[in-house]
Amino acid sequence: MSQNKFILLFLLAAALLLVFLLTFNIRKKSDTDLKRQIGQMLIVGFRGCEVSENSYIIKAVRNLNLGGIVLFDMDGPTKSFPRNIQSPRQLKELIRDLQKSAPVPLFISLDAEGGRVNRLKPKYGFIAVPGHQELGEKNDVRETHHVSAQLARELAGLGFNLDFAPSVDVNANPYNPVIGALGRSFSADEKVVLAQAKAFIAGLHEQGVLTAIKHFPGHGSSNADSHKGFVDVTDTYQDRELLPFKELIKDGVVDMVMTAHIMNKKIDADYPATLSGRFINNILRKELGFKGVVVSDDMQMGAITQRYGFKEALIRAVNAGCDMLIVSNNGSVYNEKAPYEAVAIIAAAVKSGEIPMQRIMDSNQRIETLKKALKNGR
Repeated sequence: MSQNKFILLFLLAAALLLVFLLTFNIRKKSDTDLKRQIGQMLIVGFRGCEVSENSYIIKAVRNLNLGGIVLFDMDGPTKSFPRNIQSPRQLKELIRDLQKSAPVPLFISLDAEGGRVNRLKPKYGFIAVPGHQELGEKNDVRETHHVSAQLARELAGLGFNLDFAPSVDVNANPYNPVIGALGRSFSADEKVVLAQAKAFIAGLHEQGVLTAIKHFPGHGSSNADSHKGFVDVTDTYQDRELLPFKELIKDGVVDMVMTAHIMNKKIDADYPATLSGRFINNILRKELGFKGVVVSDDMQMGAITQRYGFKEALIRAVNAGCDMLIVSNNGSVYNEKAPYEAVAIIAAAVKSGEIPMQRIMDSNQRIETLKKALKNGR
């Protein structure tokens, strides 16, 4: 072989190797970017009242680029205290350390409706907040605004920027074990619910705290608790339950909408609202015109886990239109692998074409827009 031919073959081999390495790096970067985008779609729970560089949640925040964290006072699987919340000083430090670890600012969230659904209880050193039912019975929007503004000052002072509240469920069934029986509805009158919810949201917004109205399309008429299992409202749901969602969205005050894991076979005979494009894309997006972030209720609740596998539920929720998915790790099980599994499942579904890439891009755009609004002041 002549020297010139050898040099040409060497250069050709080198070029092919370079093309291979560039292609490999591009694919690797593309895979990494996709997984980081999916990470932004997750709101994750964990155990611990303090964190360090070696903490599970700190590693998860960094490795997965998580979009948010949800905090609790009680640990569900063990039914023990504390999980994340002991005192105002401890909680403020925990939230500060979580935010410091994040490549992208986190949504730091909790359920603080007041009354029986409030993770910040007076016995831990936090202010007392009346529940929705108590506020609705007074039916004084100025009082409700005052209460929510006080709550918001405490939340913002601690570092929270997202409250999964208010509940805008209409109290159509006062014996409902998860809404009416717990005093979580402002009223059986949908117009009172609307007025009270609007005042509650306004108080939180004054301190820059985002809200998530729930549980779309309305959980107030159910006879069962979706935390524990299957909930069918086909024969009990009333169209008026949609009014608070419709009017609050029209007023432009809604940051997030949280879905309910409820079945209404008149709308979708096969899937609950969280997994149904008929509910999210058709009703919430197209009919009601909501353009913001849709967040699922906890994907580890009984209504989901008892009927669907984790993989199927995640893929269906994303395709249905959920932008963010809550993986609380605070139901019947605690699984630190769950967020990693979620990212892997969704990424594989995107690569196979089961989830369109556009769905991930759309969700990330909505999340980014809301986080920018948070940074600039709601």
